[in-house]
Amino acid sequence: MSASPGSVVELAQALVRIASVNPDGDPGTDRTGEQACAEFVADFLRADGAETALHEVHPGRPNVVARFAAAAGKPRLLFAPHTDTVSVAGMTIDPFGGEIREGRLYGRGASDTKGPMASMLWALHECRDLLPHLTHEVWFAGLMGEEAGQDGAKALAAREKFAFVVVGEPTGLDVVFKHKVDVTARVVATGRSAHSSCPERGENAITKLAAGLLSLETALTAYFAGMEDPVLGHPTFSIGTIRGGTKFNIVPDHAEAVIDLRLLPAQWKNGEARDVFEIMRGACPGLQVEQIMGSEALDTDPSHPLVAKLVEIGGRPAGAAWFCDAAIFSAQGIPAVAVGPGSIAQAHTEDEFIEVEALEQGVAYFKKFLHSLRGDV
Repeated sequence: MSASPGSVVELAQALVRIASVNPDGDPGTDRTGEQACAEFVADFLRADGAETALHEVHPGRPNVVARFAAAAGKPRLLFAPHTDTVSVAGMTIDPFGGEIREGRLYGRGASDTKGPMASMLWALHECRDLLPHLTHEVWFAGLMGEEAGQDGAKALAAREKFAFVVVGEPTGLDVVFKHKVDVTARVVATGRSAHSSCPERGENAITKLAAGLLSLETALTAYFAGMEDPVLGHPTFSIGTIRGGTKFNIVPDHAEAVIDLRLLPAQWKNGEARDVFEIMRGACPGLQVEQIMGSEALDTDPSHPLVAKLVEIGGRPAGAAWFCDAAIFSAQGIPAVAVGPGSIAQAHTEDEFIEVEALEQGVAYFKKFLHSLRGDV
């Protein structure tokens, strides 16, 4: 690493200027993968005395994992933001500029999650002499691949065991202990092609799909209205994409839609996702309905002692409609939460930014949390 950052703002700028775009889909750049960002973070942590390593999950896409020395037998506390970002396609600012204007740091990842990562890292940096004396052994992991597949979190959860995990996300320093499960469904209609001048000779897959989706919307709206979580509210769904046909003068023989379902943790844990799919199939008979992707549920007990500490120092307990790496650890039976500075409303936007003040508030918050874990108090 070249000249060391002198503040959390300089650290966040340096992180934003390292392109680490997730290659899934259309990244909008050829500067993909987390290798350079992981190496930078490893150097920063190593300079503070951490035992640091890169664990390759996919070629050129490692997790960076660090451990601060502590007495044997202490429970492990993990800080875990992710190092990848979403696509930079369509951005209206320099995605890797790290420019500061009017109290805001701009660039891809400024909010999600290089800003929160910088606050975590700077708090660890300023508390480096304190860390060996805490009640917990402190670990840090910059996780690859959170934006598509969450393979970094899955790999680390399979490799190491932790007593508690604090995942870095832009929550406005709310302590997100519970979030919905993201389940993706595909609905497919098949028909029979024909020349569009005589459509009666064919069977229009787009028309079949459209009718089925309208029926499905009615059925799911009614079903979801009957269930509610006191923190997360109702489950939801959104028809996100529709594709069909090959040419305007050919009756289409294939059409499909992809639906984003946000289910409640209890639905997921109780296997009620099957019921959702049965309702969808019943609403559009003759169409194929299948699950193509599913996340995990985050549902950590808010009375856990470390959740209570995070709340006591100023975090508001909260739920979220989005999902994150905390759920991967939660699925392994590890208590986990998501917390960090910045707003989720700025994540993935065309002019992504984080307030400089929020970065500094994040440092103060994480320092308070670390000081609350002192073994002599």
